[in-house]
Amino acid sequence: MQAADPLGTSAAEPLGFGAPGGFFRRLRDASGADWTRYTWHPFVQQLSDGTLPLQAFRHYLIQDYLFLIHFARAEALAVVKAESMAAMRAKAGAVQAILDETLLHLEYCAEWGLAEEQVTRIPETLETVGYTRWVMDRGLAGDILDLEVALVPCTVGYGEVARRIMADPARMAAGNPYQSWIETYASADYQALAEAAALRIDALGASHGGEARFDPLLRDFSMAARLEQGFWQQGLDAA
Repeated sequence: MQAADPLGTSAAEPLGFGAPGGFFRRLRDASGADWTRYTWHPFVQQLSDGTLPLQAFRHYLIQDYLFLIHFARAEALAVVKAESMAAMRAKAGAVQAILDETLLHLEYCAEWGLAEEQVTRIPETLETVGYTRWVMDRGLAGDILDLEVALVPCTVGYGEVARRIMADPARMAAGNPYQSWIETYASADYQALAEAAALRIDALGASHGGEARFDPLLRDFSMAARLEQGFWQQGLDAA
């Protein structure tokens, strides 16, 4: 059963990602329960209160590494689809940042007893395959707005997950084994990254006919949120 949302039922304004009334917030709010079930999934709740089984977290870490590989590929596609030279440069930088992050992720996995050889030999799950290939499909079939809408729930959602955890009255504030993970996404750097991603959706919505395409874009945004739910759930199912 879904626990009470620590940010309440009207969390859009306090969360602050994107401009008030902007395209990102409209997508987020219109996705309703799909978004809340992603950003306050039982996996997230157990990260918050420190009760998540270690096996669940380890499974998640391995699949998240595999996810990052395809996230980099999707960002590379965004270079191709980008609307300007400035956007191409920004997206090229994002690709390099994600590739660098894969190395950091392997180091983090090692801290949890997962050697690189173990992480890299485990195959992708159906949930990982389904999510990553769906994102690429949306990017290949559509324009830069279609691709960015498929990508943004991951980037901004993790920022919101961190905010929900920090606002959770049941949070294990001291001695939480997952505190380093929480701090990564609650950090000022990550929060700024999430804000920039939301503002980019605002800008692309205005420049690429988002209003006329709102319904199909909302379907994609909501699908990404559901796929994120499945990504969390596979961790719980592996415990």
